[in-house]
Amino acid sequence: MPRDKKPRKSFKERWAVVKRTWPDAMEILAPHRKLWGLGLALLLIGRFAGLVLPGAPKFLIDEAIPQKDFGLMATIVAVVLGATVIHGLCSFALTQTISKAGQRTITSLRVKLHSHVSRLPIRYFDDHKTGEVTSRVMDDVENVRNLVGTGMIEFIGGLLTAALAFAILLFLNWQMTLTILLFLLIVMFVMIKAFMVLRPIYRERQEIKGEVSGRLVESIGGVRVVKSYSTEETERVVFKSGAEKLLKNVLKTINGVSVLALTSSVLVGLLGSTIMFLGGAQLISGAMSTGDFISYVLYLGLMVAPLSSIVMIGTQLSEVFAGIERMNEILGEKTEDADEETKDPVPPITGNVEFENVSFSYIEGKPVLHNISLSAEPGSVTALVGPSGSGKSTLTGLIAGFYMPESGRVLVDGMDLTTVKIHDYRRQLGAVLQDNFLFDGTIRENILYPRPDASESELKEAAQRAHCLEFIDRFEEGFDTIIGERGVKLSGGQRQRVAIARALLANPRLLILDEATSSLDSESEAYIQEGLSLLMKGRTSFVIAHRLSTIRNADAILVLEEGSIVERGTHAELLERGGRYFDMYTKQHGLEANLFLAPGEKPRHESEDGEENEDDESTRRRKANFARLLSGE
Repeated sequence: MPRDKKPRKSFKERWAVVKRTWPDAMEILAPHRKLWGLGLALLLIGRFAGLVLPGAPKFLIDEAIPQKDFGLMATIVAVVLGATVIHGLCSFALTQTISKAGQRTITSLRVKLHSHVSRLPIRYFDDHKTGEVTSRVMDDVENVRNLVGTGMIEFIGGLLTAALAFAILLFLNWQMTLTILLFLLIVMFVMIKAFMVLRPIYRERQEIKGEVSGRLVESIGGVRVVKSYSTEETERVVFKSGAEKLLKNVLKTINGVSVLALTSSVLVGLLGSTIMFLGGAQLISGAMSTGDFISYVLYLGLMVAPLSSIVMIGTQLSEVFAGIERMNEILGEKTEDADEETKDPVPPITGNVEFENVSFSYIEGKPVLHNISLSAEPGSVTALVGPSGSGKSTLTGLIAGFYMPESGRVLVDGMDLTTVKIHDYRRQLGAVLQDNFLFDGTIRENILYPRPDASESELKEAAQRAHCLEFIDRFEEGFDTIIGERGVKLSGGQRQRVAIARALLANPRLLILDEATSSLDSESEAYIQEGLSLLMKGRTSFVIAHRLSTIRNADAILVLEEGSIVERGTHAELLERGGRYFDMYTKQHGLEANLFLAPGEKPRHESEDGEENEDDESTRRRKANFARLLSGE
């Protein structure tokens, strides 16, 4: 859930962030230079046209009405009407062009972020929640809309209108205008200060939203686990905690904006009162005409009115810079193919895999694999067995190039995986995992996922070899059946068979199987074992197995414990050795080796000192006899 509140940055630090982020904002605007030029032209025309209406009363009241000049009055009305139409048309065109440009920018930025995220290493996703990453791609980018969209234009337009109105006010009565300059400086100071305070609050909100969304995605994705353990109340409490923290942030923002709006209103009220007093005095003294005063007040309103919108848009621009900063954080993460141009292409591989003293850890100082060395010949089957947490999945992750070793080398056909184009390599890799991910789409789309251009005959052949046709033919829509999110409309065995068909269609040179038949009943397992045998034929395969009966024919079995290979050999050799594999196999089959003891022989683990005695001749003889019996099953 959301982390503890971070210390608030100082003004200097916040300003440094704005300065650091500004070039990135300009880079986002760069592709829209021409459109922005058009927008600014429309803005200028519209704003100048908007200045006509406040100036009209001066001529109407001071000239047309006293002289009873209907022609002049009609001209004034026509000019005002024309200027109003021009102002309206410019505003319409501005909204159409700039708003659409903003939406196009959001789309392109989301595509850019998604492309970058999809190329990040697996370690990034190990450390970040799905919902948090999703929030970066969707919500943070949405905040940038005001940079290219109407937000920035309105901000500039408001400043321009205020500046033009101020210039006209100076012309009409410079003494009164200089008097209000003090109020304007105070308003500008308050706004700048407010922007600096609100920006980190908006940034914190995005972080909280990302974390709350991450937990929400997890709880919905794991709804079956939640309901299985009746932990709905726990999830409600956890989500409520995050939602309330988000609420506090929003309320803090509302308070800040409200105080800012109140301050602005008070300053504007003081400004208006001052002008009324000074203007009234000038009218009484005859220094200003009635038309001049009315125009002055209207221009004053034209100058002051944008200030409130500038305040609101300014807070939105604070969100823009917060969003850009968070976007830069993820764009600053190094992708797997960052140095692709300096690496070697991967030709078609034969599948010779070697580990040379490989060590790896997820957390520094806590190694998961220790000095692993192994060799797998092309077309061989290497099985990985051991208790949970022994490093089996990590080892296959290194084979797949998901992780790179901290020391040692992983070689494929003599090529160090750290020196080759990883995507070239993975195109020749296939995987069938214990919990295979299926996309929300049709069976056809999921099988064709690695090769969308495969023919219909290739699709059906893969489905047939994986024994998918047995259930596909029962669906009314056949291959076009929608299977739902993560394949929820299929049974566990059906999902596994679709995943196997997907791997068959990919036709990889290297194959990773993580208990690929774990979700199948015994009849389906027999069919799939036949399909997997065909799939593994001629391909280098690494099989993570929990049911040891499925790997009896493996070319090599590696027994891992606490990140080290403690035994290696064939099924028969490991049983003959009578070590860890022997223990695992006998326990898994419900066999008790002590049943084969000679008369008077002590059971294993019951030596006089309470420790097992592997060197005891009778123990070795017992194990050897038992192993021969097992090998002849």
